[in-house]
Amino acid sequence: MSLRRVAAILSVLAIALAACQPSASGSPAESAAGSAAAVDCTVGVSWNNYQQERWAKADEPAMQEVIEAAGAGYTRTDAQDSEEQQIADVESLINQEVDVIILLAKSTTSILPAVQAAKDADIPIIGYDRLIADDGVFYITFDNAGVGRFMAEAMLEAVPTGNYVVIKGHPDDPNADFLRAGMDEGGLADAVAAGDVEIVFEEYTDTWSTENAQANMETALQENNNEVDAVLSENDSMAIGVVAALADQGLDGVVPVSGQDGDAANLNNVARGLQLVDVWKDAFGLGQTAGYVAVQLCQGVAFEDITAPDDLGDHVAPEAGTAAQPFDTENEAGEAVTVQSITLKPTPVTQENLNLPIDLGWIEKDVACDGAEADVAACQ
Repeated sequence: MSLRRVAAILSVLAIALAACQPSASGSPAESAAGSAAAVDCTVGVSWNNYQQERWAKADEPAMQEVIEAAGAGYTRTDAQDSEEQQIADVESLINQEVDVIILLAKSTTSILPAVQAAKDADIPIIGYDRLIADDGVFYITFDNAGVGRFMAEAMLEAVPTGNYVVIKGHPDDPNADFLRAGMDEGGLADAVAAGDVEIVFEEYTDTWSTENAQANMETALQENNNEVDAVLSENDSMAIGVVAALADQGLDGVVPVSGQDGDAANLNNVARGLQLVDVWKDAFGLGQTAGYVAVQLCQGVAFEDITAPDDLGDHVAPEAGTAAQPFDTENEAGEAVTVQSITLKPTPVTQENLNLPIDLGWIEKDVACDGAEADVAACQ
């Protein structure tokens, strides 16, 4: 772990120890990330599918170390991509009487009865990286519309005209639509309206899986006789499948592809010219923020008084500041819902700034640059 991560954890621990002392006002908000040890707190995490690379690499280690550094306990479950199992997992965490639940939902609709059960048990919930349209859930995420904007902006700069394919994420994940809306905001809608770009194929991808994305891309190529100029893939695992489908037709490195998450294989593909842009979401920062918020919730801090860590790097720190912000959405019934949220900042990575995730310790240079051409600056 980098010195920056260790410093962040020690900072939280220092706050926790200070919170054990009497404060001027005695309010929970003043003890913010405070003394979980004093309240014998346990944080339970429900992962929808722990097999995805970033959860084990970054998100969980960061949140777990912050939670445990503050004296709290940590436990997790893995639904292994099953909606039914995740409902059972949340019920199990409730039965274990955890104090806070961090929930990465496979389906943000089917999980709602389990969310209600947690609320009935007075257990606060953090919706982790996926929006759950319930004002009893605190939402922590990256700017997903911003991710889509970065993808579209990079792609339109490289390919201002031509046939575009859009490989969207899981249909029950609100992020898939946030990303797609961001693409339009990033110029895609205007390019289509002007006749410069034609979207010749657009489809959701079940479970964001590499295999399903490859199948979608194969269909796109077949339906268009390989006449595809650019592919907007909404995440990295799908981008791997897209590149595999392109490679089967000799189009890898010819047709630019987008992605997000900063997975090692994808950053390497950026270096090798197989992926144009990878919108990096520093998941250490997201995990650190979730742990920081969970400890505050253990202390009884109200949602509107929650804060993000104040030592996040500039590439990830919330543009709106550390205070919780209202996020307006709609529930299943179409009713307006406002949830409290912290939204972190993503960073687009291309060959031009590939040095950023390398310099910050996200990926080793030899891993990122394996097989790259000598003219890639970050790999020299």
